[in-house]
Amino acid sequence: MFLQEARRALEQHSHYIKHISGNLASRWTDFLTTDGDKPWRDRDGEFLAGSQDTRANLLAAWEKAWSILFESLAGLHEADLLKKVTIRGEEHTVLQAIHRSMNHTSYHVGQIVYLARVLTKEGWEWLTIPPGQSQQWKAQGGKYLK
Repeated sequence: MFLQEARRALEQHSHYIKHISGNLASRWTDFLTTDGDKPWRDRDGEFLAGSQDTRANLLAAWEKAWSILFESLAGLHEADLLKKVTIRGEEHTVLQAIHRSMNHTSYHVGQIVYLARVLTKEGWEWLTIPPGQSQQWKAQGGKYLK
């Protein structure tokens, strides 16, 4: 039973990538002027595997979605932060919408990183201080992010 659940979770790896990509593209396209849940988004389809879900297509969607996010954020000004935007018809300030999006995205990115770590048998590179090496890093006095 546990192994079946683990196998299903690993198969869903691409679903997380599709879901984050779809979510970011929808939320951040025309961010200040249209609802964050765009009519063209197929949220349910993000959780289904298809023949079009090649590595190249998934990476292209991922890169495009992050570009949309970063371009939208770069275009914001301080005066925009308390403006109202809607997500599924619900009003949020721009700050609240940013917070909501980053919490949602970081949750799913964490799932991807966890699955990647489980799948990597040898040579995993920790994003920060590896377990058991905190004292060594403190003694070095340097930055811990790579």
